[in-house]
Amino acid sequence: PSPRSCQPPGANEGALRYEIEELKQKDLALDQEIAQLLSEGYSLEELEKHISLLHEYNDIKDAGQMLLGKLAVIRGVTTKQLYPEYDLELSD
Repeated sequence: PSPRSCQPPGANEGALRYEIEELKQKDLALDQEIAQLLSEGYSLEELEKHISLLHEYNDIKDAGQMLLGKLAVIRGVTTKQLYPEYDLELSD
């Protein structure tokens, strides 16, 4: 039997309530951050555009990292060793 099946009913209820409360706090913090940005003159459309661009950037970066990893395997080197060859910084 799994560890959960050995626990009495409702044993995880406290943990779930705590997790729900944490999520509510995160939601409130994000709402406050959005309100702050709006008060600084940003528009929702502008914020959504920035978020979209960040997602696109992350997707492209992930694809580049995957390609570097495959190339490193083919060459039998580490990914780190390929960075200078492509003028990349380790912080990239």
